[in-house]
Amino acid sequence: MTLATESVGARPARSERMLGPALTLGGLAAATLALHLRDPHVTHSWGFCPLYALTGIYCPGCGGLRGVNDLTDGHVGAAASSNLLLVLAIPFVVLLLARWTWVTWQGRDVSVVPHLPRSVRWGLGALVLVFWVARNIPGSWLAP
Repeated sequence: MTLATESVGARPARSERMLGPALTLGGLAAATLALHLRDPHVTHSWGFCPLYALTGIYCPGCGGLRGVNDLTDGHVGAAASSNLLLVLAIPFVVLLLARWTWVTWQGRDVSVVPHLPRSVRWGLGALVLVFWVARNIPGSWLAP
């Protein structure tokens, strides 16, 4: 039995719909603030990378914390030196977050990440793999 005010397939209220984007944006803001306040350039201030500790190999994310810290200080060049892939990816992530927030605000049922052709997905995967290998070549300028 349902109440007369309830309808089948009714959309949740805007405040309920916006909970996901609000929590995500708040969490990212808190993490960015924490990285600004506690400098990851100080050895072991944020722990250590298990992959690097065990193998000596830099992963595609190595240098990301230092890169975010550098960006919060306005040092784009230093951030790119820490993790170029992160600096190049941030504008796209911001656009995806803005899109998610906007379509959620409107109440539209749209996927957060738009459908990408298989060739684009494979290309992005290959880009990450090439970046991973290139930053581990001895003397590479991509190393963090």
